[in-house]
Amino acid sequence: MKQRIVSGACLVLFVAAIVVFNHSFPLALNIVVALVSAAGVFELVKAMDLTRKWFLCGPALLAAAVIPFCNEETEFLAYCLFTLLVFSAMIVYHKETTFKEVGVLYSMVVLIPSALQCLVSLRDLSPDHGMFYVLIAVLSAWVADAGAYFAGTLFGKHKLCPEISPKKTVEGAIGGVVVNVAVMLLCGLLFSEFYYQGTAHADYGVLFLIGLFGAVLSILGDLSFSIIKRSCHIKDFGQVIPGHGGILDRFDSVIFTAPFVYLLVGFLPLAGA
Repeated sequence: MKQRIVSGACLVLFVAAIVVFNHSFPLALNIVVALVSAAGVFELVKAMDLTRKWFLCGPALLAAAVIPFCNEETEFLAYCLFTLLVFSAMIVYHKETTFKEVGVLYSMVVLIPSALQCLVSLRDLSPDHGMFYVLIAVLSAWVADAGAYFAGTLFGKHKLCPEISPKKTVEGAIGGVVVNVAVMLLCGLLFSEFYYQGTAHADYGVLFLIGLFGAVLSILGDLSFSIIKRSCHIKDFGQVIPGHGGILDRFDSVIFTAPFVYLLVGFLPLAGA
């Protein structure tokens, strides 16, 4: 548990550093999202035992690394090119691969970079508060996960989905929701009263929704990627992050919460004067 806490704290500090230095080096967020996307896709390639099939993993890794630097128009073109490359490779190397492999890899390359690219889109929503949106999107996933972990460890008795993730409990899920809502509201208070000292205000209603549904989506993301791990007969996607596993083990919930926060904030602004 100690290793998990230390690694989690380091990740939070890393995200905080990106937020702090955004004005002086705004490409930092794009670079980090690109690295996380490419690393996540590589973990899937490795889990599916496709590392030797360069004609599939090459275009997949390239697309995952490029998408976070694209705008809406260029992102569409990038995916068109990726589609052309992958399906052309499937035709040329049809004896060495299957449509199942191509289909799974293709869907994950579409899902992972596009979902994580929402963090960049959140930043661009507001020149003044964009990085606050990014921080909330990431924390709404990680805090829910941490809250569920500790609540489940202390109070967990009833299994949530034992066939998918034996350690998850109903009590843990409830604890994750409660902790997430509380931390989101606390972030709003810190943002309004301490960082901006009353000159700007966070919308507590929106933060409540993010805390509530963010926790639910965090669990959904975790369970979804747990199914993928079970189908690949692996326990974790990797050991890059001590105590947590691989990149996808830590960012699977962010893949689900980031698009939700982006859509919600697009309709209901999270902060304003």
